[in-house]
Amino acid sequence: MLEKVVLIIDKRKEQSVKYKKILENSDMTVIIASDFAKALNMMNSFEPELIMISDSLDFNIKEAIKQIRVLTYNTRPVVIALSKSNHIQDKIDILDSGADDFLSEPININEFKARITAHLRRNLENCFSEKTMLFTSKISYKMVKRVLNNNKEWAAMLIDIDNLEFYKEIYGELATDKLLQTYSAIIKSAIDSDDYLGQIAEDDFIVITNYEKAERIANYLVYAFDTVVSKFYSETDAKRGFVFMHGDDEAENKVNLVSTSIGIISNKYKKYNDLKQAISSLITTHKLAKYKTGSSYVFERPKISADNAVEIPELNNNILIAEPDEALSVLLEATARLQGYNVKVVNEYEEIFEILKEYNPAVIILDAGNTETLKGLETCEKLKLENPKIKSNIIFTTTIHDKELVLNAGADLYLPKPYELSVMFGWIKKFIEDYNS
Repeated sequence: MLEKVVLIIDKRKEQSVKYKKILENSDMTVIIASDFAKALNMMNSFEPELIMISDSLDFNIKEAIKQIRVLTYNTRPVVIALSKSNHIQDKIDILDSGADDFLSEPININEFKARITAHLRRNLENCFSEKTMLFTSKISYKMVKRVLNNNKEWAAMLIDIDNLEFYKEIYGELATDKLLQTYSAIIKSAIDSDDYLGQIAEDDFIVITNYEKAERIANYLVYAFDTVVSKFYSETDAKRGFVFMHGDDEAENKVNLVSTSIGIISNKYKKYNDLKQAISSLITTHKLAKYKTGSSYVFERPKISADNAVEIPELNNNILIAEPDEALSVLLEATARLQGYNVKVVNEYEEIFEILKEYNPAVIILDAGNTETLKGLETCEKLKLENPKIKSNIIFTTTIHDKELVLNAGADLYLPKPYELSVMFGWIKKFIEDYNS
């Protein structure tokens, strides 16, 4: 669905219409401006890939080209000058003013089409990602802006790979590139020629399609991604379902396998007035998908009681502390409250499940307890493995030096005792941010 827009700035009506027909036969969208002031407005609205400007205007062509270069600094369109002059000095002067090419009229139709096509090809080749061979943010944002300007129904999908930075740290850049390339191929297979696929960041893809297809595409991507993702991990990591990340002071962080999150917006029920509003809504909807565990998607839908708004959950600063050492428990509680967290403390493991009926902590600090009974380990298993609805991050503090046993029980962080308070609250801050991101 990559639309190649050409702007013709030409006072001569017959000649500009002739050029328009030639280019439209080559699958280009052509717009015409008969004066320079009108052309400036069109440049801002349509952000054309190529601008043809004739010296027939009542405006100095060299000055016009200089202004075009300044006003289109971010989009950098190809600029071609049209002139009946064939003098070398005229060509040099216009090229020096910023034009990419100079065409002397009359020009052979086949040569004209070939030159325009070649310029557009080279212009677009500079906008590809070397890793995925998809268009980068420069083109992607332009495509979103264009669909906002037409009257057709559309849907935009922001597609992300979660935990990719951790995957890269463990498995390296080559494996990460292969994962990105595989997912881009999966997305390509889910869309057709009427759709657009590009990137706005290394692991952020954007698809522009129609309302009817968007959810079907999202369902397929979630299924396909989860089907292939295990192939990018070692057999041990894939079977375990998470990987270990080393932290400070021998702390071990459990990181889930990569997943995909997809946010979808559409103009079917809500009108978007500009690019900033559309991208902001797309990012907000995508964040809602990231709240869920594993691969998922969220479609922004209208609400009867609201103005088509996406509701954002309130920030969760709740901490639950289960620490049998009374002195340490008091110290943790006091420090947490001083840092602005909401805190509840329990003395018995059984109390945790009663409190969780009414209290939703973002972080649970859970101590292993007696090394003979391993009551804390048993509680951790019940919290995470037997209660999948509990989304709290569990920091497991222990003198048990078996990090795999602890993390396999469902803990998100293995933190051996004794530990520094600064280390503990560094992890609390991270988990609170992750929970609310």
